[in-house]
Amino acid sequence: MNHPENILDSQADQLHIQTDVILQQVCEAWTQLQIQQPLVQCITNSVAANYAANILLAAGASPAMIDNPFEAESFASIAAALSINLGTPTSEQMQAIQISAQTVTGKATPWVLDPVGYGAFLKWRSEMVDQLVLLNPTVIRGNASEISTLAGNQVESKGVDSTVSSSEVYLQALPLLAHSECVAISGESDFILSKELNAVIQVNGGSFLQPKVTATGCALGALIAAYCAVATPTIATISAHIHFAIAGKLAFEKAQTVGSFNVAFLDEIYQLSADKIWQYGEIEVLAL
Repeated sequence: MNHPENILDSQADQLHIQTDVILQQVCEAWTQLQIQQPLVQCITNSVAANYAANILLAAGASPAMIDNPFEAESFASIAAALSINLGTPTSEQMQAIQISAQTVTGKATPWVLDPVGYGAFLKWRSEMVDQLVLLNPTVIRGNASEISTLAGNQVESKGVDSTVSSSEVYLQALPLLAHSECVAISGESDFILSKELNAVIQVNGGSFLQPKVTATGCALGALIAAYCAVATPTIATISAHIHFAIAGKLAFEKAQTVGSFNVAFLDEIYQLSADKIWQYGEIEVLAL
């Protein structure tokens, strides 16, 4: 007869094995990112373009900020991954978004959708997001307010910033797995819903200064896309979040003010290693 404490010990051992397997796959994804240096098309907002490009370069990928409708189809057809961010959309950019998303969908190229500002107050972009979701993006990522609202809940946001916690809403995002392989919710802890694992992966770490630096969330979406070019959607999404969490934690140890932290964060994105992933990667696997 199994005693309760033995069952709990067995469950703990299985969970430890599972997290170790995930961390090993994250190390492999990071290695492949350095080797393959995938070409990532980024259609992002005017505030984030430079920062997102620098983050991708520091991480090992090759960014291309092609966001006009005249070159979108030809470039999307050769890109290894696509990142779409609707932070500051223009008419031409909206056309490029549609063309690029349709192109990569047709070629089964992975792509990430970041529905910045999704909600009742920004109807134009929100209607576009609704159309894009029907194309089944590989990964949908956003803050808690955006993801919760996109999943059909009534949540007010503060501009493009979240007013609710990621830990409060991650289960509300389950319907979005009908249209994507992963749903990622950023917050004090990050929560990743995985169709492949039928589980939620909680990524801990980072720093409270990360939201004080503009475009960190936008750059995270681009980094997820880069990892999607070299790993499965689940491992790619976890890898990008661990990459950011470790960089944020180690950057804060060096710099406690926003400007200096920003520089240190970019340095730590560049200086990640397999040893750091094992030492600082902090994840929990939760049942759906």
